[in-house]
Amino acid sequence: MSLSLVAMSHTPLLRRIDPGPEIAGEVEGAFTAVRDFVREVDPELVITFGPDHYNGFFYDTMPPFCLGLGAFGLGDYGTPTGELDVPSELAEELAGYVQGEGVDLTVSRRMGVDHGAVQPLDVIFGGVDTLPTIPVFVNGVAAPFVPMARIRALGEAIGRWAADRPERILLIASGGLSHDPPVPRWATAPPEVREGLLDGRNPTPEARAAREQRVVDTALAFAEGEAGIQDLNPEWDREFMRVCAAQDTAAFDAYEAGEMAAEAGNSSHEVRGWVAAFSALGATGRYEIGYEYYRPIRHFIAGFGVMTARREDTPR
Repeated sequence: MSLSLVAMSHTPLLRRIDPGPEIAGEVEGAFTAVRDFVREVDPELVITFGPDHYNGFFYDTMPPFCLGLGAFGLGDYGTPTGELDVPSELAEELAGYVQGEGVDLTVSRRMGVDHGAVQPLDVIFGGVDTLPTIPVFVNGVAAPFVPMARIRALGEAIGRWAADRPERILLIASGGLSHDPPVPRWATAPPEVREGLLDGRNPTPEARAAREQRVVDTALAFAEGEAGIQDLNPEWDREFMRVCAAQDTAAFDAYEAGEMAAEAGNSSHEVRGWVAAFSALGATGRYEIGYEYYRPIRHFIAGFGVMTARREDTPR
């Protein structure tokens, strides 16, 4: 068995805003380290854990998590479009196994995935269809949120399935860490915005451009200390990464949604993808951390973290 992991923050601002040569060089260096790691583990199958930002999933039906039996890139913020190479029969087998483990997993035969899932595939592999990939959506934006123990259970079930597979499997977690971008929330959204949260599929090019420009404008103001959004929390970020590395995935259960939002921003819930992935990696044995990078990047409205890990018994 070969099971390895890449966890990384994503940002729609990656190619839209220049954070300066020092930060840009650091981020590209982190991406290079990830690519080198992935080249070394040489995966044959990828399982991604990523959120959505009201591009593919809406409040007309909002599951806590969903596995894609088929999927395509939505192309927001200039990310790739087109079909992911989802091995449908294998994905169905995985879904059935997880459900048999007592996890109420939903499935989609045509899952639209936005930059939250697509960006890591593009950064690492240069596209969305280069390797067989099973995408798992983990809600990290739309309250209410299930207890973190359910996210851990999802990950552990996927990990137990992966442990019995002959393929070299790479888990990719995308999201977080502390950040509070201008993503609307149902509780405070006006009626016209709520309509988009209910079903904002297939926006006009003008509507998408306006939405994305608002995020760019907020990031530029935030970098200057002028945006009215919650600040990043490097201490919270570093502690969460420490928990990821600590081999005690049950410790994730202590993360409560209200406290997370208060301490690390309303989009800190995206770390649920990391929780699922690390829980999968640790479900059947110990793992070791390889590369780590962290920096709070105001231009990206993100506590930006990257980690690699592998099961200790993964061949080298």
